Amino acid sequence: MTIQFFCRPQLLRSALLGATLLSAMVASAQETPGDFASHAPLQVTGEGPWYRLELPLAVQLDSRQSDLADVRIFDAQGNSQPYSVVYNPTQPHQPSTPVDVKWFPLYDNADASDTAPIIRVERSASGALLDVQPQSDIEAGEEILRGWLLDTSSLQDPLERLTLDWSTEHEGLQRFTVEASDDLQTWQAWGEGQVARLSFADELVEQRDVALPGRTARYLRLLWKAPHSAPTLTSAQLTSLHTNTPSTPVTWSQPIEGSLAAPGNYLWELPGALPVEQLKIDIAQANSLAPANVYGRLDSNAPWEAIGSGLLYRLLQNGETMVQDEVQLPGKVVRQLRLEVDERGSGLGAQAPHLRVAVRATQVVFKAQGKRPFSLAVGNPSASAASVPLLTLIPDYDAQSLTSIGVATPDTTPIKTAAAAPLPPAPAGIDWKRAGLWGVLVLGFILLGWIALSSWRGSRRGS
Repeated sequence: MTIQFFCRPQLLRSALLGATLLSAMVASAQETPGDFASHAPLQVTGEGPWYRLELPLAVQLDSRQSDLADVRIFDAQGNSQPYSVVYNPTQPHQPSTPVDVKWFPLYDNADASDTAPIIRVERSASGALLDVQPQSDIEAGEEILRGWLLDTSSLQDPLERLTLDWSTEHEGLQRFTVEASDDLQTWQAWGEGQVARLSFADELVEQRDVALPGRTARYLRLLWKAPHSAPTLTSAQLTSLHTNTPSTPVTWSQPIEGSLAAPGNYLWELPGALPVEQLKIDIAQANSLAPANVYGRLDSNAPWEAIGSGLLYRLLQNGETMVQDEVQLPGKVVRQLRLEVDERGSGLGAQAPHLRVAVRATQVVFKAQGKRPFSLAVGNPSASAASVPLLTLIPDYDAQSLTSIGVATPDTTPIKTAAAAPLPPAPAGIDWKRAGLWGVLVLGFILLGWIALSSWRGSRRGS
């Protein structure tokens, strides 16, 4: 009598994922929190058993391995928990081409309060705006342009950047709030925007881009801080990011000291090779206006590469100090930065300003299998990679799963320990714990091979 075995795809997948998880357990079986350069207690909220943790930049810089292979989560008894690094910080995102969107003026009575104008709208069946008018009639000459309503209902992807253009007779600095809505009733604050068109050395310099938080919205509302000087828009474009994965926030470094290489030429050495997405320059000198170009490289032997540009300023307008001190970058990995500014606008001063850099937060997801409290450890040059794929850690994982699981946050500033030395050699006797884990792993792979062979034989006999 011949017995045939037919393997279901779910069983084969479960065996493969189980073998992967066992491999990761063996890789970290002998490690303890004391083997790592720093560790921090974690606070967890949510039911679990899965929790996501955004790694602070300071923790990432404590890593002794560029791929964060030495990150670990331990329970109260020092047992390593299974985890997955779910974002690779060395892969910058690529935005799409800017898309023109329709905009509608938001008028209100000149003596109205600072509340948003009340409007009536006409929309198509798809939600596209056809017409926008004040809810009540305003007499001619008494209206004031408070801002603009942008129709973004045709864009399905997260919004990354807003680019505006306006009538040329309006020079100066323009500030406004940015709000988002899906129904024109409930509005969510997305921060402030600031654009500029200024005369500089017999020519006009402009800052027309505004960074957005990388979320979706059907409509955007721009309300000017000084309505009497609100310009007439001639163009509104939005750049979105084609992705199914929710955008993670950026995390900022501590201030970094720089050096002056030449007048208008500043240099900074970063604490590590980082995929920088934003710069923030401390502009201390009043009445500064500086068109700037940013260059980056990995080390002193590599050539400088242009990675960004922007308009930096600290100016007084209508009794208020207006500051533009950030530059958007594409997320290229660099270790050294150089900023070249046009000195004709008084530059940024004789001393190199302090610099802060922002990188996209790296997330770690772990499965809590031990006793609380849990702790985060990092910094061991001898640690082997122990991260597992998310599909191994979370069955039936999809891109939205991260928004529904529990959250873990570092409870305190990481506790520094002695620099992690290479792990000591194994003792001469038999390590029964490690031998047992290896035995389970080998048996798992034997079972996987047996299932695969049985499936292959069954498919041949059935054909």
